[in-house]
Amino acid sequence: MIMFFGLGSLYTETVIASIEKRETASAETLYRSQTRLADQLGKTWQVVLFKQVYPGQGQTLNLRLVGFPGSAELIHPQPLKITTATGKVFKAADVFLEEAPAPTIGQYDFQDILSKLPTEPLVLSIPQPGDRSIDINVPHFIVQEWQRVLSAVSGSGAFSP
Repeated sequence: MIMFFGLGSLYTETVIASIEKRETASAETLYRSQTRLADQLGKTWQVVLFKQVYPGQGQTLNLRLVGFPGSAELIHPQPLKITTATGKVFKAADVFLEEAPAPTIGQYDFQDILSKLPTEPLVLSIPQPGDRSIDINVPHFIVQEWQRVLSAVSGSGAFSP
């Protein structure tokens, strides 16, 4: 495991992330962190963490993974495995219980997981047939950005994109 994380740090890639705040006509507030990361085969994935705040109804927090052309098809419903640099493993439930909007899209419930994740590099493992998986390395600064999305408070000055 340590070698896996160590070798990942030898590979340098420019990663640009951004956080957005949007308000919809229905008074819903959306906070979103979006970036592109490569899997272990070099295929690019759009990685979007988003928090939807509904006035008087609570919130949702999801991680969406979108594979670009040539990416593997995802199997639903399968949990996303999240492994920290220290080897701790979390599992996020698949939001698409039967069918996703496209075969290369996965969306996972991060509501109860994100607050437990340390601010260190992570590996997202998307299950594939057999014992295979698609592994995406997430740098620590992206995890820090996700923590900012988690702590964003709708309607206050507590968040500035």
